Amino acid sequence: MVQNHGVFQGYYFFHHLGLDRNLRDRFGDQPELFQRTAEFCEKYDAPAFIEDYDALPLSFFEPMVRRVFAHPRHSMYVKQREQ
Repeated sequence: MVQNHGVFQGYYFFHHLGLDRNLRDRFGDQPELFQRTAEFCEKYDAPAFIEDYDALPLSFFEPMVRRVFAHPRHSMYVKQREQ
């Protein structure tokens, strides 16, 4: 599923790039793979391509991102504390 995710996700935007949005149909001979991947993309990827989707602004997430990256836990660039 992960290997072919991009092809299935393309169903929602390939036509805007002049590409074939039905490229995923080449996996029609693998019904389980096709169904599982198409369903995943419909559920989790498709909303990202809806123009008027009610989404939170990036500023909403900024404090969370800053909190996560404020103190690196493991980095080769920071001397690790002795345990």
